[in-house]
Amino acid sequence: MDFDAVTALGSARCSTIPSAKRDRSWASHTLLGHRFGLGKLIAILVCPSQERGTMLAPGSALTLERGWQTARAAESLQNLKKLNNQDFSRLRAQCLSQGLLFEDATFPAQVSSVGPNLLPEDKLRRIQWKRPTELQRNPCLVVDGISRFDIMQGEIGDCWMLAALGSLTLQKQFLENVLPKDQGFQDNYAGIFHFRFWQYGDWVDVVIDDRLPFLNGRYLSVHPRTSNEFWPSLLEKAYAKLRGSYQNLHGGCLSDALVDFTGGVQVQFPLKDPPPDLEEILKAADRSQCLMGCSTSSQLKRNIELRNGIVQGHAYTITGAVKIRYKNGWKHIIRIWNPWGHGEWKGPWSDGSSQWDHVEPKYRETLLRNKDDGEFWMSCENFLEQFSWLYICNSTPVFLNFGDQHCATWSVERHVSLCSPVRVTGRNSYSPAGAVSTNMQYFIKVPDYDSKTYNVVISLMRKHAEDQQDAKPLKIGFLITGENSRVLKESFSMARDVTNYFSLSPGTYAIVPAANQEFEFLLRVFMKTQDYNENSNSLPSPVLPMEVPKQNRDSSYKAAFLRYATQGSVIDASQLQQLLNEVILQDEMTSLGGRFSFDSCRGILALMDLNSNGRLTLQEFGTLWRSLTKYMDIFSKEDRNHSGFLDVSELRSAIQTAGLVANEQLVRLMALRYGDGAGRISFSDFICCMLRLETVTHAFQNLAEGESRISMTAMEWLTLVMYT
Repeated sequence: MDFDAVTALGSARCSTIPSAKRDRSWASHTLLGHRFGLGKLIAILVCPSQERGTMLAPGSALTLERGWQTARAAESLQNLKKLNNQDFSRLRAQCLSQGLLFEDATFPAQVSSVGPNLLPEDKLRRIQWKRPTELQRNPCLVVDGISRFDIMQGEIGDCWMLAALGSLTLQKQFLENVLPKDQGFQDNYAGIFHFRFWQYGDWVDVVIDDRLPFLNGRYLSVHPRTSNEFWPSLLEKAYAKLRGSYQNLHGGCLSDALVDFTGGVQVQFPLKDPPPDLEEILKAADRSQCLMGCSTSSQLKRNIELRNGIVQGHAYTITGAVKIRYKNGWKHIIRIWNPWGHGEWKGPWSDGSSQWDHVEPKYRETLLRNKDDGEFWMSCENFLEQFSWLYICNSTPVFLNFGDQHCATWSVERHVSLCSPVRVTGRNSYSPAGAVSTNMQYFIKVPDYDSKTYNVVISLMRKHAEDQQDAKPLKIGFLITGENSRVLKESFSMARDVTNYFSLSPGTYAIVPAANQEFEFLLRVFMKTQDYNENSNSLPSPVLPMEVPKQNRDSSYKAAFLRYATQGSVIDASQLQQLLNEVILQDEMTSLGGRFSFDSCRGILALMDLNSNGRLTLQEFGTLWRSLTKYMDIFSKEDRNHSGFLDVSELRSAIQTAGLVANEQLVRLMALRYGDGAGRISFSDFICCMLRLETVTHAFQNLAEGESRISMTAMEWLTLVMYT
């Protein structure tokens, strides 16, 4: 995994939100059509007669999941709801035509938008509203990309929202839904911006003006680390408008914000009494690029910083989890970020702690940022001691797929309805019989699927009143009944969103929403099913799994390609680099040796480029994908000490396993060319090495036609070696 990666939605200069990837035009190769041009040559060598194995790299099912998720989000965004019926494009055009800056009458620059109880009355009177253009000569929406390090919490106690936002910046597939690209301070600036949030089954577009609240010359809200970058403050204002006021952000549930930013399903795990498979859940969540956060106990006064640096009653972002070689063994450590933008853990594995002295310098330099930026590492043991809750969110609960031996998908059913109050049998107790008899029942059929883990997730979400300031606490939940309406399981909470996960035997069950007063709800039922056939006419509604058996692995390359391709047609070297680093390097061992460089990705692309145009089509990428996954399996097998590298003897064995031929001199040259100073070859360099060896070997075999030598002109030779 890339522990220092941030979502790059901006360029090095101040800008509106440009594309995350700069399109690189490649010069056409006019010589490639001569005789057996390079396109034909590569076509010969990358399509050998024997069928290649179909293998999938760990984490690649994530791309399938992201592909479905993106499609579902795009469909939902086409039916976008507009808060207060405000149309961003129409309002901006109107302001531009009149030469005016937008002023939002539905969320005015007044105390009502701040909230009457957020501050004492004398401070409320002193609040001033200022536009970014009044604060900076050159304001920007985004500067040098979007990162969690752009965020520094202000006076408002919305760490729960900012912790979710910090996680959102790490997951571009969700971030792009929340932060539209059609806005900024340079072109068509009219003092108007918009952001999108998911609310009870729909994406809602929230329009705001850019007047921000200040108290005594300081931001009342979140303030950016870079003085002229305003996306955090504007996004926070839009969320405050959605919630009714800034006051309604002062204290809240991290789980709510995770769902509002993704439209996904969140599960909370108690850390004082964690499930036995928590470590597997956490690792699966990290591999599948879930949004993750955690919180400390609020039994003591909020925002009290302990001597060890941990803040009580506070929410944090989980930004990574890795198994690292430590002394003579391995250590699981977790990376956490504080939305304050400073204030860090001072115990083991913190910045400057002695534990890092026993980590190889190469890994230490990759993982450790010795800065007071609010981000720190700690061991899993300390994590369980210091934090109370873990929150994980994704479009479907793929983080519960660990341990499955089959190709699993998650289907989802949605129901929106009104729940009647149930009969109470005593003080604050519900009558299951009353609930079953008076409320609507939703029947589900759990398929006969040999799941080794959890196979059903149920999420019941209460829909707040329009005026959220008047929303009252309400205990809601659901019952699961079997035959004869016997209650098998139940789950209740005072939260807006009651979600729980279960392992249910095959059969038919009824789900009964319940509360002690009437409320409108959204019920979502996620069920794990088996198998996915890409030739099927009916597509599964949610997502594909994390672990896929080898016989089903080949189908995933299409979703990977479509996720990163330009308009779904081709990928260039920059996009290939992002794909390889985000998908292939999800495996712990393969990521230890470093990332794929842009130059190595240009070389890989050239080897697979049938059309000789500097880009890969879906067919060309499919061939590359099969080679990548084959060599990933070989690398994992030959790296017997799990160091993340192959030495010369292991490289020799890997070449033999791949069915290729190289004498001792060639093996030594390959180790010299692709290895580090000690002759060790990382996974990314191993891929480059093996692809070139395989390519040149098949090229010679096909061109020689059984002979021991081939003949070509100098220009043919130069054309081949200078591009590939």
